[in-house]
Amino acid sequence: MKKFLPCLLGAALVAGAHSAYAEDQTVNVGVVVSATGPAASLGIAERNTVALLPRQIGETKVNYTILDDATDATQAVRNMRKLISENNADVIIGTTATPGSLAMIDVAAEKKVPMISLAASAGIVEPVEGARTWSFKTPQNDVLMAAALVHAMEKAGISKLGFIGFSDAYGQNWLKETKNALQGKKIEIVATESYARPDTSVTGQVLKLMAAKPDAILIAGSGTAAALPQRELKQRGFKGQIYQTHGAGNSEFLKMCGNACEGMILPAGPILVADQLPADNPMRATGLDYTQKYEAQYGKGSVSGFGGHMNDAGALVAAAIPKALAGGAKPGTEGFRQALRDALENSKDVVGVHGVFNMSAKDHSGLDDRARVLLRVKNGHWEFAQDLN
Repeated sequence: MKKFLPCLLGAALVAGAHSAYAEDQTVNVGVVVSATGPAASLGIAERNTVALLPRQIGETKVNYTILDDATDATQAVRNMRKLISENNADVIIGTTATPGSLAMIDVAAEKKVPMISLAASAGIVEPVEGARTWSFKTPQNDVLMAAALVHAMEKAGISKLGFIGFSDAYGQNWLKETKNALQGKKIEIVATESYARPDTSVTGQVLKLMAAKPDAILIAGSGTAAALPQRELKQRGFKGQIYQTHGAGNSEFLKMCGNACEGMILPAGPILVADQLPADNPMRATGLDYTQKYEAQYGKGSVSGFGGHMNDAGALVAAAIPKALAGGAKPGTEGFRQALRDALENSKDVVGVHGVFNMSAKDHSGLDDRARVLLRVKNGHWEFAQDLN
């Protein structure tokens, strides 16, 4: 039987009793995830991963408080304000989806509390100016993944591409980055469609895509909602190659998609195929360690890329805390939050399960090509597609 995170959403996860000294040396981490709503298949894995994050860094305790935003941007902002005002959060991790994360950026700057988003859009951290000097993120930027997909399309001889994506910032940014990656290539986008995360049918959009006779179709969705166009395309007899984004990189998507996923190609973080990586890949060891711990608590085959993003956010916070404390500021103060922001911005060689983070004043994502691999679905499982990488 699967075990679930032993806390109510919104309850603090506290490791042991606090002495008076420990209370003075406790860093409060506020966490906002989409544990319900359209992005729940992403947010649940993120929420579950909090139980695996470190509770103590040296002599400093780390306390986590989790709130669910129900995949609603307005609620994400409310949660963030609550975590800062009521729980005295020194740093915020979240939220799951791009719209909510974009809405939280201004709160981070207003309250001078750093946030580490778990959403993919580069717009969360680019350009690093104004309010975005307080925002960071762990998922790979869309531009990094789009370039990998276009490379795979070129190798496959694709000339006509159809596109269907979420009607929100996630899908819109993927369309923009795909067009940018296609510049100078011999691949033309012949049809573009969109759908909302909660939609239950995309028949009309799929029929329009197929009428354009593309060689391949790219679906820019995330979580289980990304399976809807995939299944419809297969049911309508589409024979071309189907590509997905890294938003589809979780086991719940595979379950929802079923046989319709067979042969699908997507870019993803190394965590999904940690055991298939070469021995010298720096993410093999961290990925296998995280997979073992996660599956021991939540069941075999339950690991997803989204829990991995939470793991990496926790690793960044753990690496930044000693540096922030070194300046003498105490947790819970404006000075400490500023020091923590500065430490995050100067993160160097932090090895996560998705990549190696090297951030700077101009780069609040910090990932390079090592953070992506191309995968193929074979017999219902992720396969490291060596012929595409």
